[in-house]
Amino acid sequence: MGFSASDVVPFTQARANLSELADQAKAGAEKIITKNGESYVALIDADRLDYYHRLERERIHLLLVDDAKRGLADIEAGRTCVADAALAQIQNRRASAPTGKAAKKRG
Repeated sequence: MGFSASDVVPFTQARANLSELADQAKAGAEKIITKNGESYVALIDADRLDYYHRLERERIHLLLVDDAKRGLADIEAGRTCVADAALAQIQNRRASAPTGKAAKKRG
């Protein structure tokens, strides 16, 4: 959804016309309120905000399902190891990685 110039409102104007802007948001408009010439906050209908939050939760659930599918595929393909062994490998890599000033001198 694109924004028109009338959807961008300076903070001082928004403060003076909040009731009118809220009515416009309730009718479906989304307003970007600026402060010092930069985007600051958005004014949208509460039902639309709830809808956006539901979409985000659904997206997160889909990502989790995809991760689970990849994990199951790894198990089927034998790309697994015992958790204790994996943790030991990670600890060994961390212990052997250069740290502090020596790492900075190399980089």
